[in-house]
Amino acid sequence: MAAEVFRFQLEDVEKDYLKELVRTSIRRGLDNDFGQNSVPEPPTDTLREELGVFVTLKIRGQLRGCIGHIVGDKPLYQNVYAMAQAAAFQDPRFRPLSPAEFETLEIEISVLSPLELCPDPERIEVGRHGLLIQQGGHSGLLLPQVATEWKWDRLTFLRQTCHKAGLPPDAHTAPDARIFWFEAEVF
Repeated sequence: MAAEVFRFQLEDVEKDYLKELVRTSIRRGLDNDFGQNSVPEPPTDTLREELGVFVTLKIRGQLRGCIGHIVGDKPLYQNVYAMAQAAAFQDPRFRPLSPAEFETLEIEISVLSPLELCPDPERIEVGRHGLLIQQGGHSGLLLPQVATEWKWDRLTFLRQTCHKAGLPPDAHTAPDARIFWFEAEVF
């Protein structure tokens, strides 16, 4: 039930720091300096909490890269730094980001609550919950904003998460399927 009370919120100064951190990370990657040795220290202790994160990059509204780390096993600011470079240079769907593209980059950061087993798929709220579906050796994750952007209802969201996992659309109803939900602070 904790997923229903997650209301992690960042202050504007923290959001500004993280957005600038993404730009710094990518700039360093463009300069072939991928190390995390000199990641700028965060302005608050909140950014040192161990939380998962996704960094989404777009150019003129079109997806250009999106990589995340769903488990909070390092401080948030370190995960953001690493995921920014991964989204820019390691997303297998795209070629590495170029210096020319950097100037037009739109950044979206999604800070994730811890994953929890969803007690009842009927309680999934489109736009509030993100989903992770696991079955056998397959898994697929969709962020909360994906369902909203595509104007999906709950069932379509579940089916599309199954599709992302490489599973049949109704796999979420199988007895061995596990559905996890989470919330995200998206900015």
